[in-house]
Amino acid sequence: MAEIRTTRDVFIEEIYHRMHEDSNIFFLCADFGSPKLDALREKFPDRFINVGIAEQNLINVATGLALEGYTVYAYAIAPFLTMRAFEQIRVNLSLHAQLKEININLIGVGAGLSYDVSGPTHHCLEDISILRTLPHIIIFSPSDWVLAKKFVDYSINVKKPKYLRFDGKPVQQIYTNPDTINFDSGFCELHKGERICLVSTGYMTQKGMAIVKRFAEEDIRIGLIDVFLLKPFDEGSFYNVIKKYDYVITLEEGFINKGGLDSLISKILNSRNSYIRFIPMGFDDSYVFDIGSREHLHRLKKLDEESIMATIRTLIGEL
Repeated sequence: MAEIRTTRDVFIEEIYHRMHEDSNIFFLCADFGSPKLDALREKFPDRFINVGIAEQNLINVATGLALEGYTVYAYAIAPFLTMRAFEQIRVNLSLHAQLKEININLIGVGAGLSYDVSGPTHHCLEDISILRTLPHIIIFSPSDWVLAKKFVDYSINVKKPKYLRFDGKPVQQIYTNPDTINFDSGFCELHKGERICLVSTGYMTQKGMAIVKRFAEEDIRIGLIDVFLLKPFDEGSFYNVIKKYDYVITLEEGFINKGGLDSLISKILNSRNSYIRFIPMGFDDSYVFDIGSREHLHRLKKLDEESIMATIRTLIGEL
């Protein structure tokens, strides 16, 4: 049976092991914790720094260490890390990275609607859009904890600023063989379909898996592509995979038509004058103030399984 774990804990656990071997690694946090982080802090008090509830200063301190040649991990709640500290990310990371090597890994926990009951201040629907505007920032959006663990080597070896957007809740294992993960392409075709393909990132790939399985019970083959690296991204390889489809539907816990996953995919299709019909599914131009579970919020925004399946059935009827 597939194991359920949080991407955050698996990633921090692996960093903990690497810090035993590599004295060049520093871990910073903005007064934010987890059980796995407690062990790291206790074992490496000289390389663990809590800057307090000060995300802007978190970036400043991380930059100083990175400029001295250290590999730095900076950990905070995703909406506050990316939006409160956006100027610092732009000036300290994006600009600096054009001039020299700096290895800073921003770990944002609470992507999408992870903090569902905390309300719109803690929902993180804009992070992909705003960080995609910045040059030289790698954006990693894993759908499961296997991807998160596999990314540790990449985070150490690739000396560039990165944003790691982790879900705040435990997720099902999707990838059974880490060797099939290719960070050079940035995506994986999890299921081959016939005429309709779902393209998703982060938690929405979990939902995509459930939808594909439900249709398979009716002998309907729906494709599913997991986009786990939104920048950089191998557009040519991706198009070679999707060009056989009649319809592509993007699924994301973010605002659509504002620079997120859907904008990445539509740009690929438009630049190739593709005949493929494109349907983005995500948040419309409004926040949600209702308090409830993630599924409740998904139903309000028609991102629940039934709504997505209804859209697909409509398209099937048009084929």
